[in-house]
Amino acid sequence: MTLGEHHFSEPGYRLTASEFIKQVADAWGDRDLCVIEQDALTFEQAQAQSTEFAKALLASGVRAGTHVGLLAPNGGNWIVAWLAASRIGAVVVLLNTYYKPRELNWVLEHSDVEVLLTVDSHLGNNYVERLESIVEGLDEATAGQIDVASHPALRSVWMWGDQIPSWAGRVDDLIASARETSDAQLLAAENAVAPSDPMIVMYSSGSTGNPKGVVHSHAGVIGHPYNLLQFLDRQAGEVVYTPMPLFWVGGITYVLIASMHAGTTIIFEHQFEPEATLKLIERHRVNHVVGWPHMAKALVEHPSAQHRDLSSVRSGSIEEFLPEHIRIDDPEMRPNALGMTESLGPHSIEVMGGELPPTKRGSFGRSVPGVQHRIVDPVSGAELPLGEMGEIHIKGYSLMLGLLKTDPHDVFTADGWLPTGDAGYLDADGHLYFKGRMGDQIKSSGMNITPREVEIVLEEQDEVMDSYVMGVPSAQRGQDVAAAVVLRPGESCEPTELQARVKHELSSYKVPRHIAVFDSPGELPWLDSGKIDLTELGRLLEERFGS
Repeated sequence: MTLGEHHFSEPGYRLTASEFIKQVADAWGDRDLCVIEQDALTFEQAQAQSTEFAKALLASGVRAGTHVGLLAPNGGNWIVAWLAASRIGAVVVLLNTYYKPRELNWVLEHSDVEVLLTVDSHLGNNYVERLESIVEGLDEATAGQIDVASHPALRSVWMWGDQIPSWAGRVDDLIASARETSDAQLLAAENAVAPSDPMIVMYSSGSTGNPKGVVHSHAGVIGHPYNLLQFLDRQAGEVVYTPMPLFWVGGITYVLIASMHAGTTIIFEHQFEPEATLKLIERHRVNHVVGWPHMAKALVEHPSAQHRDLSSVRSGSIEEFLPEHIRIDDPEMRPNALGMTESLGPHSIEVMGGELPPTKRGSFGRSVPGVQHRIVDPVSGAELPLGEMGEIHIKGYSLMLGLLKTDPHDVFTADGWLPTGDAGYLDADGHLYFKGRMGDQIKSSGMNITPREVEIVLEEQDEVMDSYVMGVPSAQRGQDVAAAVVLRPGESCEPTELQARVKHELSSYKVPRHIAVFDSPGELPWLDSGKIDLTELGRLLEERFGS
């Protein structure tokens, strides 16, 4: 295909949550914004319901800058709550429904959540019990008057569901208080919000073990997906299916907000299950399937796939699921993008659909208009010439405001660039070629895992002296989490037992799929310097567990 030029594009209105929902509601009216099972939310309903919810939050004392935690699965409730809090200038902390107690505890405390909006349970996760186990004294607290030493910022919890404890209130009861706030008061609160104000905090795996809170503005969150539409093939009235959680960057920007701009309907489901997903895609005549590569094999090879009418699908991120006549079998010839939470998703991209020119094999596209790239020597900090490999730095309108509770000088360079930790190079035409992580972060099924976070949990086990966590190649998931564990003298423990314990502490996708147990450090490869030979250990784990 011929690669054309693209220019920065933005909506012609003030980039705040209140203006955004008003504009898309006016444009798309009673069209479905999202559907999950029998429940649908139209654009008009999203506007009306978020108006009432915003008034209720104001009546409860939420103000600009209040940190509001949102712990809920994909669906209309999530969208309305996010819009409502954002409209009045509150900062919405997007909480991961996969979090186990340890992770949820750390993020709630780190993010200074004052008001928590949560479901009572989801997919077997009991959040009432989970919160009581991490917030000391919560079970004795009074709804709306929480005051506990472990989480000093937390004041109130509002829940969706049937099992509401005495220390929480019902979201429906909260919304009923909307009548206490006038239209004029809501409008004043909305008008006080600036496009540059923080809108959301998303947590992404950190290099030191704990997740990092990435803060993004209204202008970035609303404007970046609009600018990306010129590279996507979404038309008003079409249908998008995704399993991507809205609390991660791909879900909220690449799917939700881009689809709201375009006027497309999003189909959610509570849980990905190949047969049920195939039925869903057929029933809703889905046009775009946006998910992770590991889904492809499960969908394509499911026995029911050949009996489903999937002719409506015409684009998406899962190549094997596309119609055969537009499929590009060689992965390096497919248009691609490179992104991260800190840049609100893609910072380089190429138009989706069509095959790359042979001279651009392996390209991850060019800079998104409004974004700049440079390649830097990671040791000297000097900018490198075209064609030379180094660390990718980015700069531009979609870049985060910063990391929560982190000095900007520890995040950005003095001249405002963000070192990404990714390795690559630029060619003379501005195409970016990504060659891997500078560090050791694992990416499995599209999810980022920090090895040290897993190692800490393994090393807390009584039998374990040391652990080394790495990624090994996986044909299905890109990488699998693998661990080499050294036991204390005289101890014994099976890999399955260690996996079961870790599963109680960390999200399921972080649990090592493979564990190699060693009785002594001497069984590991060592360097002459007296350090573990991590390169050789990685090779051994890959040889043993890679696929």
